Amino acid sequence: MDKIRIFYADFLDSLTDGERATLRAFFTDFDQYFDTSSSERRRFREDFEMAIIALHSRGVPVEEITERLALSNLGGYYARPSVLWFPLDNSAKIYPISMDHGTQNLFRISVYFKEDILPEVMQIALTFTVKRFPAFATSLKKGVFWHYLDSVKCRFSLTEEHDVPCQPIKVSISGSSSFRLLYYKNRVSAEFFHVLTDGTGGTVFIKALAAEYLRLMGVKVSSTEGHDLWNINDTPTRDEFENAFERIERTKGSSGFIDRPATQMNGKLSVRRPCRILHLKMPTDALLSAARSYGATVTVYLLTLMFLAASAATDELSGELSIQVPVNMRKFYETRTVRNFAMYCGIRMAISDIGDKEDMVRAITSQLEQKASKESMQEMISASVKLVSALRCIPLAIKQPVARRVCGFLGEKIFSTTLSNLGVVTLPEELSEHIESMDFCLGAPEHNRLACAAISFGGVTTFSITKNTPDPTFEEKMLSLLSEDGIETRVEGSEFYER
Repeated sequence: MDKIRIFYADFLDSLTDGERATLRAFFTDFDQYFDTSSSERRRFREDFEMAIIALHSRGVPVEEITERLALSNLGGYYARPSVLWFPLDNSAKIYPISMDHGTQNLFRISVYFKEDILPEVMQIALTFTVKRFPAFATSLKKGVFWHYLDSVKCRFSLTEEHDVPCQPIKVSISGSSSFRLLYYKNRVSAEFFHVLTDGTGGTVFIKALAAEYLRLMGVKVSSTEGHDLWNINDTPTRDEFENAFERIERTKGSSGFIDRPATQMNGKLSVRRPCRILHLKMPTDALLSAARSYGATVTVYLLTLMFLAASAATDELSGELSIQVPVNMRKFYETRTVRNFAMYCGIRMAISDIGDKEDMVRAITSQLEQKASKESMQEMISASVKLVSALRCIPLAIKQPVARRVCGFLGEKIFSTTLSNLGVVTLPEELSEHIESMDFCLGAPEHNRLACAAISFGGVTTFSITKNTPDPTFEEKMLSLLSEDGIETRVEGSEFYER
């Protein structure tokens, strides 16, 4: 703390009298924006001081710096005490009570800028942005019957990344957040515990954050129309954080919620999970062209290759492989919610039927049309509501072991792996020209050897593999299959690898 004060004092000494006067005026009313402890308020102020120094080192005049960092971007958010709390949505209720020790349902979305990040400026972007997402500025708490999200008005910190992605978040610590923001060189990554949001909500957040960072860096945007880019200074509305599952009509059926166990890949599980995350980057046009040559969508095409790769990564000669595919319910029900609003379906295929791509494409397309339909999703949701209702009046201390046992029959064991495809993400041209790429990956599964995710941005599709095994068979087969179809693929990823 003292070092920062000395550093800032030395910086002030290097300025003209007029520049020092501008900064004194900037900080005159600073404290009125924060209803926090004096130590927390001091940390906020130091964030601004370091951002001022960082921007000035880039040649930005002091007066322009104070305009970019205007305290009006804080609104009254940090000046008011915390009053909000959020019951978990239908999808999120099961996550915290079904987790075994050391496991957690996480996902991560990353943005790669064309220049290394100025962390001091990114910290201010986070402080300005998080107020727009009050359901994310929360801490997971235990109630008598269910967990819930309690509002936390505090400094959410940007941290330099030193570990393999998607390590568990210590949500049990009092006041801890259920998401983290990390940076490394030109990459910023938001990692979310799934109780907060799904991939769509996470994308809305990271886009708003990236846009705010670039604004602070001096990038101006003429229009955001058509890009679902939230203005961080707009007032949050109730519909943005609704439990959208409540608007879905219930059905009598409940098929598809429970399934038989699936064949697993055979690689030895690593001690630490994930042991590695790989990113297969490929031209989106080439991927689309290959998928269309089989009469498939990109998701169906990737599923086809995954079944082929998974069959190569198991020694089993019989049984069925099953791939879990999340289904975004927003395509059936219009909503602005950034909380969880996705269900899933399982695409199954007998190992003996895995071989001819054209036949597999037809079979997978047919299953997706049926299992990911609105009607099937309604039945799935009705089944989940029944499960939640059955556990409703059971105290949390008793509920947790029951839920873990129940979810053992409903969870990963009925799948061999997962594919979550966020599709194409866009930003205004003025912003996208400063961004190199994006990637999206899932946290380590508990039983499956790996999980897969895809996202497309700026003409590049990134297919990410979260690995729980050192066995390289799956990714080597995927690369071979992509190459066979004329898709040039570049491989990047984490270096950590522990057996």
